[in-house]
Amino acid sequence: MLEIALSSDAPWPEQDWDALALRAATAAIERTPHGELLTGTASVEISIRLASDDEIHTLNKQYRQKDKPTNVLSFPMVQPDLLETITQNSDDGEVLLGDIILAHGVCVAEAAERGISVEDHTMHLMVHGTLHLLGYDHIDDDEAEGMEQIERDALAALGLHDPYLITED
Repeated sequence: MLEIALSSDAPWPEQDWDALALRAATAAIERTPHGELLTGTASVEISIRLASDDEIHTLNKQYRQKDKPTNVLSFPMVQPDLLETITQNSDDGEVLLGDIILAHGVCVAEAAERGISVEDHTMHLMVHGTLHLLGYDHIDDDEAEGMEQIERDALAALGLHDPYLITED
């Protein structure tokens, strides 16, 4: 069973972010070989923090040596090659998959650029962050294409736009 531990601070507005996060993470996990995380007996938790740009700037500088805010950071707590056995071997039946942190100002600006709602863009970034927790990455082209396709499928299931669709003007 999937559980979301969500916290948010100003300037994030009041919203049912918990429900959006659960939908986004579920859609992402369902489209991977790790779908059993949703139906197993262990409680699988993802911690999501809706933070300020300043907070994520500090984390980005500390952990990625990038001196600027970014839209989303993910911190996996389980190595991808251990995901298959983690729920069976959990001592207490609980597994913390990892942390996802999103920056408000960056998310708002990107949503405006794309002409979509902040909620829709935030859900996309939650899908993206969840895939990072599962070991997906976009460092090389092959990995990026695979991760993007899972994102597209998850977003389509959520009724959201394809952020990777290239339109010709």
